[in-house]
Amino acid sequence: MKDLRAHAGMPIKPVYGPEDLAGRDFDRDIGRPGEYPFTRGIHKHMYRERLWTMRQYIGFGTPTETNARFKYLMAHGQDALNVAFDLPTQLGLDSDDPRADGEVGRVGMAIDTLADMEAAFAGIPLDRVSVSLTINGMAAPITAMYYAVAARQGAAADRVVTTPQNDILKEFVARGTWIYPVEPSLRLVGDLIEFSARHFPRSNPVSVCGYHIREAGCTTAQEMAYGLAIAAAYVEMMVARGMSVDEFAPRISFNFTAWGKIFEEVAKFRAGRRLYARMLRERFGARSPKSWMFRSLIGGGGSAFTMQEPENNIVRGAYIALAAALSGAQTMALPTYDEAYTIPSAKAQLIALRTMQICAEETGVADTADPLGGAYYVEWLTGEMEKRI
Repeated sequence: MKDLRAHAGMPIKPVYGPEDLAGRDFDRDIGRPGEYPFTRGIHKHMYRERLWTMRQYIGFGTPTETNARFKYLMAHGQDALNVAFDLPTQLGLDSDDPRADGEVGRVGMAIDTLADMEAAFAGIPLDRVSVSLTINGMAAPITAMYYAVAARQGAAADRVVTTPQNDILKEFVARGTWIYPVEPSLRLVGDLIEFSARHFPRSNPVSVCGYHIREAGCTTAQEMAYGLAIAAAYVEMMVARGMSVDEFAPRISFNFTAWGKIFEEVAKFRAGRRLYARMLRERFGARSPKSWMFRSLIGGGGSAFTMQEPENNIVRGAYIALAAALSGAQTMALPTYDEAYTIPSAKAQLIALRTMQICAEETGVADTADPLGGAYYVEWLTGEMEKRI
């Protein structure tokens, strides 16, 4: 019989049974959905009460072009936004800077002024739509511009829900769009977290990303391990600045992939929730259950999609959506079938949105919380994943 190993390295047996779960304690290791350590999900009834939000990653060309795509997908049922900025914007360069030549509007929209930001969100009420801003080195000024636009719309800051990514450490580890050295970069991350805790109560001022580290080549276990280590670094930094954990930890969020083997991805998130809850409660002394919750966007890695026979990527996207739902995602974004060779077309993004909607409404995956809970293989794999993380 062929030997099989998970992406994280553990050997996979052909059959699992009760003997593989010997020594497990239900309350300590598994528990119930919505209860510490949140192995089975952060909400008691999960999707029976509220589905994951659907927020395709959108941004290209000018703010006006991006605004039109926002409205197109919202008209077809997308209920949240996930904004892509071009590389010059991410690096703090104006569009007319010679260093931006050839990159303006290429992999996201170009934002140079407050007027650009207003154009991007024209006709979109920012006190009624949750918006993720995929921005890191420039997170503070872009977030300030966003709230300025919301204020001009008449939206109160305490009604605006937004998530600036603001995870600079993963830029140093994997992606590279950092502007300043590590220490001043971290100070800016902390400034935004602290200011948001005081003035933007519904902002999630940092979204810790294992996603990009996975795309750079790490394993499933390493993706979660890096993410939790980075989260711990931010928590330590904020405590050292004089904030209590429960002032800011409830608004920490995460961004991870689910494009590998379905059960391994599910186990990764179950183990990650458990480890994060214990870390926040036992290591950092958080008292609020909201501080213990690992809230995550789960999406597919674009590297999983191929240029050859691109229609097959639609099928891959469906399995990613299923894996994300079984993993307990709070929000979801799928790559598009044309991911390998272009920025997403409107047709491709609509198919990805429809994929999430069909998964939610037609498969039964949302009928009960943690439907894989108790499965011998899944519980064993969760424990093994925890050891490797």
